[in-house]
Amino acid sequence: MKRANSETSQNKPSHYRYVILLMVFFSIALNHGDRATFSIAGTDMVKSAGLDIIALGYLISTFTWAYVLGQYPGGWLLDRFGSKKVLVTGVFTWSAFVFLVGFSSSFENVWVTRILMFGFIFMMGLIEAPTLPANSRFLAAWFPAKERGKASGFTTAAQYFALVVFLPTMGWFSYHYGWESVFWFMGGLGIIVSLVMNKALADTPKVHPLVNSAELEYIQSGGGLTNMKVTQKNDKSAKGYTRKLLTNRLALGVYMGQFFFTVLSYFFLTWFPVYLVHDRGMTILKAGFVASLPALCGCAGALLGGVLSDYMLKSGFSLSAARKTPIVIGMLLAVSMVICNYVDSAWIVVAIMSLAFFGKGFGAMGWCVVSDFSPKEAVGLSGGLFNMIGNISGIFTPIIIAYIIKDTGSFNGALIFVGICAFLNLCCYLFVAGKIQRLHFPGEQTENAAITGEPDASRS
Repeated sequence: MKRANSETSQNKPSHYRYVILLMVFFSIALNHGDRATFSIAGTDMVKSAGLDIIALGYLISTFTWAYVLGQYPGGWLLDRFGSKKVLVTGVFTWSAFVFLVGFSSSFENVWVTRILMFGFIFMMGLIEAPTLPANSRFLAAWFPAKERGKASGFTTAAQYFALVVFLPTMGWFSYHYGWESVFWFMGGLGIIVSLVMNKALADTPKVHPLVNSAELEYIQSGGGLTNMKVTQKNDKSAKGYTRKLLTNRLALGVYMGQFFFTVLSYFFLTWFPVYLVHDRGMTILKAGFVASLPALCGCAGALLGGVLSDYMLKSGFSLSAARKTPIVIGMLLAVSMVICNYVDSAWIVVAIMSLAFFGKGFGAMGWCVVSDFSPKEAVGLSGGLFNMIGNISGIFTPIIIAYIIKDTGSFNGALIFVGICAFLNLCCYLFVAGKIQRLHFPGEQTENAAITGEPDASRS
């Protein structure tokens, strides 16, 4: 395929990287929208299988177990086969399993229903695993460092966009057509989106015909990893990179921070509407619409956090300061959710949760930091480790919250638990992770560092 080469296109950079960003945005929105099905359809879903709210916790945990198990091989697949092939195939396949969940209650035998329900949910989690590591890989390849904060903020906003758009829609479907229709809607939408993504995506700007030389130069000179290639079949470096990343202070601090951050994600994504119904007496239809208001604030927070980070970087602040400042501010705001335990008015609760949602979005810089520090030959692997460690907490969080609700009869203890985790995320970035910079391990090729001007860091 020929690259655009007219005089005009050579002088003015094209902007195809924003199309890539939009495709990644939709993939993340689908990823989180599929998880949000549990918050709307979950209660009726487990009832149809003769189960209770504890089973809902285990059902969500089943998804997360699979999601965690798929992170390491998912990251390897991204580095081996490229971001486009893995992501497009993944979106199509997991959406097919989402669609099938809606048929799991079609059998008279309750045990068949339970097995299919848990089995389809497991496959959803397993195949969705590479989505966010693919996001990190696309950001590293398609965006210069000075735009990566805004790009990361935009993709982070996708999870809140999913709640704003999908929660009311799924609430309406569930209320009028039953919980099964929620999965049919999300699965069908995902299949359609995967077909669009297949036409639009490319692994790097070097191989897309709609990227002109000026845009390619802009991305490359600003730190974009445009030379990123897939690994060879006989490449045995994955284990070596894994060991080095897991013994590096910067990587460990970021990975541990994501462990605590994911507790917030699973609470807001899968339990918040249940909280509105259980503790605040709303109907599931009303909860779906009301929950979209804090999610909208989270979306705004994600965008503004990225803008602040890039502004600080352009203003002369260090990369560490530019990335960590939104995290500290955001997590302090997220802790405010604990105040809801001392408030009676449902609308004041929604206002406080909106502030906490905003803070969570504002401080969601983790994927941007992964794009900033990961070794260029192992961006997918590093993203997989980051997401795997983060989502280990997602295995236990739904179960812990379910038992807190059952034992205490309210969400009060759950809000304290989530608030503490927000504070611990802040501590990981301040006291564990050191200076944020591109990691380089002995023996790794360094030509891209010379091209981009990005600093390297050896094991610390």
